[in-house]
Amino acid sequence: MKKRLFLAAIAAVSSIVACTPQSESNEESPLLLTENIRFGEATLLTPEGKLLVGSFGTEELNPLNNEGKGYILEFTDTLSRTLIPNDGTLSAPKGLFIKDGYLFIADVGKMAVYNLTDSVIGAPKVVPFPEGELFVNDMALHGNTLYITVTNTGSIYSLDVSSPAKLDTAGLKPYITIPGANGIVIRNDTMYIASYPPDGTTTPDNVIYYIDNISTPVANKLFDRPGQYDGLALSDDGKRLYFTNWTGPEIGYYDLTTHSVEILDPGTELMGPARISLKDDTLYIPDLPNSKVVVLPLKK
Repeated sequence: MKKRLFLAAIAAVSSIVACTPQSESNEESPLLLTENIRFGEATLLTPEGKLLVGSFGTEELNPLNNEGKGYILEFTDTLSRTLIPNDGTLSAPKGLFIKDGYLFIADVGKMAVYNLTDSVIGAPKVVPFPEGELFVNDMALHGNTLYITVTNTGSIYSLDVSSPAKLDTAGLKPYITIPGANGIVIRNDTMYIASYPPDGTTTPDNVIYYIDNISTPVANKLFDRPGQYDGLALSDDGKRLYFTNWTGPEIGYYDLTTHSVEILDPGTELMGPARISLKDDTLYIPDLPNSKVVVLPLKK
């Protein structure tokens, strides 16, 4: 039943082919990355400056598939190599995170943790999620605690990652529940969470939330602008919260100083912008249904 709900949501968005009117345009045309991507949902910039892209590898788009065809690509410019192969471990890799040389990957009902410092990357440690917590989605670090979202239940869990080499795979702790919890970012003691409706029906609860103080979690709406929010990224100065929204679809940012929303022109048609990354005034936007990543220089 839950799989049908998510597929219905994907189908509804896939019928939208036009972007909403844009208020900011970029002079430079975006670079499109497509090599070996098959339903790429998430991006991550490594400390070495390489771009990681998680791909489902399936014939049909299903974020809750259990086919074991998922893999992770590493891009240098426009060329890719396989970092984590489709060996049956990953099915629908989503959020990515690196700490101390370990790559954390959100997947269906679990999180896989790979040691990237090994000369040959071996089998991962697997952190299983409780029954029914299927759409394990994104993660963000605060100190030595990793916070992980689950979209179909809205659950957010915490996990001690102070020593990834000695990770307690049974150490998940419930943190807070937010409707459709999806993308997540943290700056200082403030957490921001995007909300995506798992059944595809947008409600007033599907906005972006913030928690002022992580140690005492109380969720508040950042704005009253319902949508199907997916990825989040903060500018280096902390003044802009970039987001992707499957309603539209659109890429934009919330100005945390003026409390206003600006929509960007991606320079290409998007169908389902997902887990973005931001570095050096450049956004990396995976367009999940179109199996491409848009590399978008931001207007200065």
